[in-house]
Amino acid sequence: MASAKRVMTVQDLWAMKRVGAPTLSPDGKWACVPVTGYDMDKNEGTSQLWLLSTDGKSQRQLTRGMKDSSPQWSPDGKWIAFVAKRGEGKDADEEAQLYLIQPEGGEAERLTSLATGVSAPRWFPDGSGLAFVSWVWPELSTERDQAKRYKEEKESKVKASVIDTNHYRYWDHWLPRGRKPHLHIVDRQSGKVRDLFAGTPYHLPPQDPGAALFDISPDSGEIAFTHDVEADPGVFSFTDIFVMEVKSGKAKNLTEKTGRPSKRASAGPRYSPDGKTIAFLGTEFGKSHNEQDRAWLIQRQGGAETCLTGDWDRGVNGPLVWTIDGKALYFTAETEVAQPIWRLPIEGGKAVEIRRGPNHGGVAGEICLSADGKTLAYLRAAMVHPPALFAADADGGKERQIERFNTRLLGQLTLTEPETVTIKGAGGDPVQMWILPPPGFDKKAKAKWPLMQVIHGGPHTCWGDTWHWRWNSQLFAAPGYVVAAVNYHGSTGWGQKFLSSINGDWGKRELADVEAGTDYMLATGYIDEKRMVATGGSYGGYMVAYMNGNVPAGRYQAYVCHAGCYDWVSMMGSDGYFWFGHELGCFPWEDEQTFLKQSPHYYAANFATPTLVLHGELDYRVPYYQGLAYYNTLRVRKVPSRLVFFPDENHWILKPQNSVLWYGEFFDWCEKYTVAGKGKKK
Repeated sequence: MASAKRVMTVQDLWAMKRVGAPTLSPDGKWACVPVTGYDMDKNEGTSQLWLLSTDGKSQRQLTRGMKDSSPQWSPDGKWIAFVAKRGEGKDADEEAQLYLIQPEGGEAERLTSLATGVSAPRWFPDGSGLAFVSWVWPELSTERDQAKRYKEEKESKVKASVIDTNHYRYWDHWLPRGRKPHLHIVDRQSGKVRDLFAGTPYHLPPQDPGAALFDISPDSGEIAFTHDVEADPGVFSFTDIFVMEVKSGKAKNLTEKTGRPSKRASAGPRYSPDGKTIAFLGTEFGKSHNEQDRAWLIQRQGGAETCLTGDWDRGVNGPLVWTIDGKALYFTAETEVAQPIWRLPIEGGKAVEIRRGPNHGGVAGEICLSADGKTLAYLRAAMVHPPALFAADADGGKERQIERFNTRLLGQLTLTEPETVTIKGAGGDPVQMWILPPPGFDKKAKAKWPLMQVIHGGPHTCWGDTWHWRWNSQLFAAPGYVVAAVNYHGSTGWGQKFLSSINGDWGKRELADVEAGTDYMLATGYIDEKRMVATGGSYGGYMVAYMNGNVPAGRYQAYVCHAGCYDWVSMMGSDGYFWFGHELGCFPWEDEQTFLKQSPHYYAANFATPTLVLHGELDYRVPYYQGLAYYNTLRVRKVPSRLVFFPDENHWILKPQNSVLWYGEFFDWCEKYTVAGKGKKK
């Protein structure tokens, strides 16, 4: 007899394996992926590489390190390069290095020993070596000098940073003092390393200098990369695509425009199979500060440019992937609540959707195409399952799931199916909303259920049909809540006009949309109006703070605000301080009233609804003092409130035991004001 299923817990969430981006063997028969698992007692995760046959019939573990990541299959299929910290004692890696292992297994061999470490490797198409990123002191010319400076910096008692630039920290870390992310190459046979950018002004954008920002030509003679010519970029980084000859080091700007009239950011170059064309992502900030990414082409000879998706009202997600014949590009793009794979012909024609999941499930992450052009591999997720690895033919057909890491655990859990509805939002516009019922829910039964509104961040993101590790809808529904999630004005997936509709007027339309969603739920007859909570993180946290001052007390019994933007004036301490003046339409000294009326703290005199505030001290996107200021204001206002503060977390809660505490406090607070559980009889 099959055992009865049970509701999902936070322990189940952390027991699930997390599958990373794949790399394919040249013949498309095998995928290599990093798989991360977590030990709750040790409060840490470990990542190893696994090999999975793309027919779904075989899998085996390849490495047994602690933090093995970024696998890249060699062009001849004989090696897999990856990044790891290994060794013991004097041989232990202080920073991550590049390793090679044969697909058949055996001992991995270290290819680099750089004091400044290695990230984002990519093979040269001829197999001669790899390119990668390392953060170096650009004025130092030798590896020995780099190692000496690294040791000095590490041992220095002075950790202060002296700043005279616009950007100096990002997300949860300060940009390394005096260092820049340079592209390096390493020879496969000799292990000799060369800094391609040594003695030049070039470096990758420092915020997130990954492998998506550069590419190697098919003949291995040239590298294309993303660079901002401004020594001190302002609010927008108007990046260009540069190309550099590998042997000579000669470089030129391919996308430079005199005077930069288009104010475009060009990034993510990808060579066509014949090397004559480079595809890239272009964002025309001159049109709008939150303009969607478009797919562009530039000819290597002559520099003629073409925007391939200028007439298509959807944003394109990179990296772009060429078909083997060079006639089309693959990419992902949100369309409403889905994120399918699209195929776009470069000689004209519309993007064609070739693969999405059942219902609305979408691709989560990068697309990988085998060198023979026959096999696609990608991660796909939905509200009913975490990211899982799939393979398909190049036309999107014959899709198959090729791993089962979480199948057994998922089979033990009661996961409910989401419903999508359209409501009439601000200005009468149609707005999408998800409804996820709790286990055991029956809308026909004579019962009333508690409602949890879950408001997404961004604001320019959306609640898609996907799995979220930190704001997990299945976990929120598990104790007995009907979960509602509105894709309010400003969300992505519905085109540029909808995305930009909140510019300079944050809060008002989004609030109208959320309230319309709550009204819709009340009209169903199965929601208890005395047991409703609203929750959100980041911009969603902003929204619940804004609601506390703009929604009559008693409408919701409680709010949960995680890492919420509270006071736009002090948000000038954020790593995105330039950007907010554009989103809000002005800075406070330009139009004080317009600015302040979009700030939750402006309405503090109206705060009355009990609120749980959660924040991480290492959060530089929404600095932690935003949460403290909101909590302190609630205390002064004598509004029931509770603060949960994480000194070792950033904008996200990433450590297993911290996550257990976070969910525990979240549910305890909501239950305190809703007595959640089984439906209450009418």
